[in-house]
Amino acid sequence: MTGMAARRTLVRIAGTAALACVTACTSADGSTGGSTDDGGPSTQALRSVERATGRAGSARVESTTVMGRELSLDAVGTLGWRDGLTGTLTITYTGGTTAETMRRLGTTAMEARYLPDAYYARMGDEFADRVGGRHWIKYVYADLEKLGDGDGDGDGNGEGTGAGFAEQMRNTTPHQAVKQLLDSDDLREVGEETTRGRRTTHWSGTVGGATGQTVDIWVDDRDLLVKKVERGRTGTGELTQTAYYSDYGVAVLAERPPAADTADFTELLRGAGR
Repeated sequence: MTGMAARRTLVRIAGTAALACVTACTSADGSTGGSTDDGGPSTQALRSVERATGRAGSARVESTTVMGRELSLDAVGTLGWRDGLTGTLTITYTGGTTAETMRRLGTTAMEARYLPDAYYARMGDEFADRVGGRHWIKYVYADLEKLGDGDGDGDGNGEGTGAGFAEQMRNTTPHQAVKQLLDSDDLREVGEETTRGRRTTHWSGTVGGATGQTVDIWVDDRDLLVKKVERGRTGTGELTQTAYYSDYGVAVLAERPPAADTADFTELLRGAGR
């Protein structure tokens, strides 16, 4: 794996871990944000959800993402947000062109550890052999923000991640979906439903203006999100992201991997360019 192919693969790995967290992640800072206008009963109800979910501090998450022809993945783990984003997800590739690329490299699943300043992706032995024997790749958020065109090679074709994903990694939260709905022009309460055996209230709305992205959330009687579904479109087809939340307040552990077994993404990217 050399040259442009290696660069694209490294960026795709970054995008995979970022996308999984964008689907599932909980608050990086616990703040509530949003408008200060109390609005009507629907707005007040969602503000209670926003506050309760933000205060909870952590949760167990299960998520599924399908991004057109490019990628589908499942992610399972725990995430916390009291002192910056922390947590661990096991990400399994289930389909798409990116999954095929990773399978050729001997990787069908990876562990992603999220810390306030960076996240780490653990690859398989075959991939490690290609990058000096180290299993972990470190992605510093500040470095991702420098990838302005999305792939770091200056061609502007946006092959994976960059500033947008770095920002989303730190700021996408369960109550971020609530904040999106609070800005929706067609916010509506769909009604009561049973979600994973729990009585929930289903809310729905369209966000993102011209993009027409829809967001649906299911909230229990403690004002905590039980389920979130987002739908939209990408250049490779329809984007669907579904996340389930449980065990709010669960203990979250995310240790930095051993330095001797860790390669920095920027160093690998420079090496791949030679």
